[in-house]
Amino acid sequence: MMKSRYGWNRSRKPKQREESVSNNEQDWEEEEEIQDGVDPLEDFPEQEELEITGVEQVKWPRLHYKLFFGELKLLVHEDVMIKYRMLKGYSFTKDALRDIIAANKLQAAYATSIYYLSYRSRTRIEVARKLKEKDYDEHVIETTLDRLEKEKLIDDHLFAEQWARQRVRTQKKGKVWIRQELRQKGIQQGHIDEALGQIDEEEELVSATGLARKKWNSTSGEWLDKKRKTMAYLMRRGYSSDLIKRALAAIEEERHLEDEQE
Repeated sequence: MMKSRYGWNRSRKPKQREESVSNNEQDWEEEEEIQDGVDPLEDFPEQEELEITGVEQVKWPRLHYKLFFGELKLLVHEDVMIKYRMLKGYSFTKDALRDIIAANKLQAAYATSIYYLSYRSRTRIEVARKLKEKDYDEHVIETTLDRLEKEKLIDDHLFAEQWARQRVRTQKKGKVWIRQELRQKGIQQGHIDEALGQIDEEEELVSATGLARKKWNSTSGEWLDKKRKTMAYLMRRGYSSDLIKRALAAIEEERHLEDEQE
């Protein structure tokens, strides 16, 4: 990938991949990126109004246009171009363009975040990590994150609740496992505690008992050996020791009733 003096790159066309589910997100990683480390106005003269002599839409990044000032050129987001009426025949000084570039970085970071969030919900930390990968500076990242939170596009409290509920009901994970996952995603401890506190204990017990039953029935060996392997299995799934004891007690009671009926 080659870096231009104007602050934008040309990357090769994304290759086709076998996993169609993740193609769009993987391809996006190969698109052009706006580079904070390059001054796009380096060659623009001071104290001189420059007229836009041409406007050309580019394929990557999405919704960006290349503006020509004679032999000089600048890449800006469509929203910024419209906001500042950057049309052919209009003139701008270098100072005015600096303000526009600052606005463009914020808009580009926001657009990057929106595209990243379009695949699934993310935490504040996850979005921040993605923007850091794209080389946005701290001010741009924090401003963008605050905007996303204000617009309710990222909400760590809601994310934690939905994640915990989904992991218990569909993934059959225990609270220990879920707590660790949410910590890795950068969720604050208070949000984690609230999310786990909303998980119905009986619902979690039903999930653990179902897994215990399935593991027990598929395990060969003596009673103690089957119990040990089932306990280890539930621990790996993130269930607490107390819940595992209750699940195994339920299994043992079921086995006892079956023996009595025989």
